[in-house]
Amino acid sequence: MNTKQVLQPVSQALSALAEPIRLRTLRLLEVEELSVGEVAKIIQIPQSTASRHLKALSEVGLIVKRSVGTATLYRLLLDDLSPEIRPLWMAVRDQLRGQPDHDDDLRRLKLVLTERKLDSKDFFGRVAGEWNEIRHSLFGEGFTAPALLALINPEWTVADLGCGSGDVTRYLAPHVHRVIAVDQSEAMLEAAKARLVDVENVEFEASDLEGIAIADASVDAAVLSLVVHHIDDPSGVLSEASRILRTTNGGGVLLVIDMLAHDREEYRRTMGHIHLGFSREDISEQLRGAGFGTVRVHELPTSTDSRGPGLFVASARID
Repeated sequence: MNTKQVLQPVSQALSALAEPIRLRTLRLLEVEELSVGEVAKIIQIPQSTASRHLKALSEVGLIVKRSVGTATLYRLLLDDLSPEIRPLWMAVRDQLRGQPDHDDDLRRLKLVLTERKLDSKDFFGRVAGEWNEIRHSLFGEGFTAPALLALINPEWTVADLGCGSGDVTRYLAPHVHRVIAVDQSEAMLEAAKARLVDVENVEFEASDLEGIAIADASVDAAVLSLVVHHIDDPSGVLSEASRILRTTNGGGVLLVIDMLAHDREEYRRTMGHIHLGFSREDISEQLRGAGFGTVRVHELPTSTDSRGPGLFVASARID
């Protein structure tokens, strides 16, 4: 190795160390692993400035970084410094002791560390602003809603009214005692059976919803998901749902998911829709008319890639 190759990393390190802010940063990072935001807070500089200095120090090998999800944490590890740079930093560090700025930095570092909580709270305190992105990068975006189904009473029997190909049933079945999947279309029921062939606690029932083939007061909860807009007489179907519900064991709950009122007339022609959605007031009135006492209606969040009208979920309970 020639002299130029030996001196190049030293020259680059000397250039990086010429900035007082970088010296203060290195002193902190030898003591503790820190995020960009923490460095900025301790040294009292804008986060963009801290990020620029950290990048320069990293490029010349004075600090190392590691990713936690989408967050980046920085540290100066003395043993990991190259043989050419280690004695250089140690000599500079010795000259920093007792400097007012660096003593103030160490006091603020202690405050930052005090603010951190132990264990996982330490982590969340540093990456709270990025937690959604971190969680999605680790686990995906689709687990929250299915996981919340574990709140349902596992002893319940639930009727999936107008089950179609079994999407709702698929989510419900692992969390309840039994699901009765009801649809008037034999073709839809066959598709649901094929999809749920390995699910043992589902009973399939071919039935019109205007006269549901389920006994009175025999299920704890029922779901109508994107069904009611296809029905001539929504009030009649809601009354049928009320009839089959029982209030023992904390049940007597109906969940209706459907479209908010819209003006897409072409849906009548292209998809056989009878109703162009429902207003909050309309669905609430129909549920109360069907015998439900407590009714709540919430608009559901929309996706940027969805092309249909907005949706609502109405939860109703027989008091």
